[in-house]
Formats: sequence, C-alpha cells, structure tokens
Amino acid sequence: PFIFDRFWRVDRARTRVERGGVGLGLAISQWIAQAHGGSILVSSRLGRGSTFTVSIPAVSDDSATIA
Repeated sequence: PFIFDRFWRVDRARTRVERGGVGLGLAISQWIAQAHGGSILVSSRLGRGSTFTVSIPAVSDDSATIA
C-alpha cells in the first residue's frame, strides 16, 4: 500500500485533522521492523479504521554477542 511510501499523505480533503505529519512515520516504522528481520502489516475496514500488526522475531539470525 502507498501508506508505507515516504512522504505519502492522505488526500487533505478527507482528513479530520487540520495539522498532519510529513508522511514519514509509517515508512520509518516499516524500515525499523524490516531492519530487525520483521514486518509491519495493515488491515483496514471502511468506516471502522485500521489495524497495524508489527512482528519482530525474538532472536535475530544475525545475533551479535553483547560483551
């Protein structure tokens, strides 16, 4: 979906908020999840809202030993 693209914003005519962001929040969230071997998914229902699911593995395949 476009919502994960950098700087993508919903049509201003349809927003309920006067001040919005710059369209980076979800792109950054997705980047962080993927950087940790995870993912972020969205499920939306018209008139009901959206649900975001972030999955990050408990242990990464590239685990580094912390001294």
